[in-house]
Amino acid sequence: MVRNQCDIRDLSYPELTAYLDSIHEAPFHADQVFEWIYQKQVRQFDRMSNLSSGLRAQFKGHFILFEPAVLQKNVSSDGTVKVLFELQDKEKIETVMIPASQRVTLCVSTQAGCKFGCRFCASGIGGWKRNLTCAEILSQILAMNRITEARRISHIVFMGVGEPLDNYDNLIKAVRVINSPKGLNIAARRITVSTCGIIPMIKKLAEEGLQIELAVSLHGFSDESRNILMPVNKKYPIKDLIDACRQYSEATRRQITFEYILIKGVTCTEKAAEGLGRLLKGLLCKINLIPCNPVSEFDYEPPSRDQICSFRDQLQRLGVHATIRTPRGKDVSAACGQLRHTI
Repeated sequence: MVRNQCDIRDLSYPELTAYLDSIHEAPFHADQVFEWIYQKQVRQFDRMSNLSSGLRAQFKGHFILFEPAVLQKNVSSDGTVKVLFELQDKEKIETVMIPASQRVTLCVSTQAGCKFGCRFCASGIGGWKRNLTCAEILSQILAMNRITEARRISHIVFMGVGEPLDNYDNLIKAVRVINSPKGLNIAARRITVSTCGIIPMIKKLAEEGLQIELAVSLHGFSDESRNILMPVNKKYPIKDLIDACRQYSEATRRQITFEYILIKGVTCTEKAAEGLGRLLKGLLCKINLIPCNPVSEFDYEPPSRDQICSFRDQLQRLGVHATIRTPRGKDVSAACGQLRHTI
């Protein structure tokens, strides 16, 4: 049963066809509605001209198409665009568009705030407020497509505010719409879901039959080192996390990406590289090395360029495929670890 005035983008394609059946309308109208919303990116039911006036009135009486308000837009010197959106209940989220020569990547939020409190990330400083709905997740993509209309978004990364796997059902519903040819038609391998390491949900994700990319925020090489930065490790220890990643890779035949923050004197040491080499041995994976970005509440410094390159080279010698991520949007606080749910 669909409640009055829910956002129609909260309905999956099967749910929309079921709704149409319940009001004695033909299921093919679901194709028309999805085309209007996700391909033509229309925001008013009255503009869906191939629907009857009666059906348009039915939709207007039962659904909304909410447009998040743009409170602030910042453009970095490197072309990265960060937008602060306000939702219906006045909660706020940030979304980032990252252009490159061959792609346009959108970094999407899944929660207002974050409950996991990683000790280098601004997203959790104000605490957790609530999960975003499927419609609120999708509306970021649609809104950013309009805001940055010169180039269409080609890749989606769920690395914005919040822990995606802590909002699992809405995340997966949104991913299926993003991936569907009837929806946004973005290939599964161009969609990345990031997690701080929620083991039960990693195992559940492996069973979804989706060929999406999984990125795991590792940021440590042992329980002792990871506990410093990631409180979640106390519930899901690093060995259990790596075991879950092995199971995921075996079940999906997909490479795991590990995200690893580089903090001078903390995570970028010879001992850390040796620990990562032992931890990741034999696992189909790569590791993205991310120099820490400034967050006013945390007193961390990135290593020098020479230290970063030396750390990468040591990992390579130990058999770990490692790359250095170039920060994007740092001058407008749009880089890794800098996004917030409010200002």
